[in-house]
Amino acid sequence: MHMQASRVRGVYDFCTWPKTAKSVTSVKTLWNGACAATGAGMYAALIMESHTAPCASRSLEHRNATMTTDEYFMRLALEQAEKAFAGNEIPVGAVLVRDNRVVAASHNRREQFHDPTAHAELAVLREGGIKSGNWRLADAVLYVTKEPCVMCAGAMVNARLGRLVYGCRDERYGAVASRYQLLHDPALNHQVRVVSGVMENECADILRRFFVKLRL
Repeated sequence: MHMQASRVRGVYDFCTWPKTAKSVTSVKTLWNGACAATGAGMYAALIMESHTAPCASRSLEHRNATMTTDEYFMRLALEQAEKAFAGNEIPVGAVLVRDNRVVAASHNRREQFHDPTAHAELAVLREGGIKSGNWRLADAVLYVTKEPCVMCAGAMVNARLGRLVYGCRDERYGAVASRYQLLHDPALNHQVRVVSGVMENECADILRRFFVKLRL
């Protein structure tokens, strides 16, 4: 159920988005084209506009549906990372999702706010708690483009986060798998389910581009 995205294989049906889709706009075009044959194009457009994963309610085999949903929301997190890139922030973006709807979306803003805690993950956890009126986020999924640091991983444990999906690893500072394994630590009072490697190349590429730009 919670297998690594890289292990998902097989032929998906028409509502699974191709990996060649480069943006939410292109995904919408592809999805509406596929739905046209079923007369569901208008419904699909409404779903996409409300940031709800279009295949979530369909009777797909579960891991295929999970893969589709995870890619969709990771694309939204990448859009946030692009905003960070444009603002000369380390390009990490995050979205918090509940019931297949985006509750909060943000990106790194340390330079903008002069705040060492202004990471994308903390921003969406904070906003999600405020909007839901509950700091416990056990029924939420957090999508982030890079493996969280110690600070953000600790906040996820404290928020009782239900599930984390991240893109690329952070070999130096990652606190989920690379350097530390805080989200699976049996000594803590909560463990978070994790899926890694979703759109890993795209998530790593924006970081590479940013640090190349810094060296110019």
